[in-house]
Amino acid sequence: MATGSADSPATLYGPASLVLGTVALIAAVFAGFIGIAIPLLFGSLAATFALLGLAHKLNRGQCAIGLATGSLSVLYPIFLVAALSA
Repeated sequence: MATGSADSPATLYGPASLVLGTVALIAAVFAGFIGIAIPLLFGSLAATFALLGLAHKLNRGQCAIGLATGSLSVLYPIFLVAALSA
């Protein structure tokens, strides 16, 4: 059961993290063309919103997917830069 009201702005943490995580993951795949700033920014925002949504216990499925995609989109460019600079 959700602990917040249905009209609370906290209900948007799940969809926001899902959308930002998806966009960040797509941008991370094309990091060689567009750079790594967008995946790092959007991925960290997705992870932050996902953790806030999980703390409020609202839209837990969307928050979990947003956390996974946001984390992957932050880690992928970092590993890519580390692998190419070695």
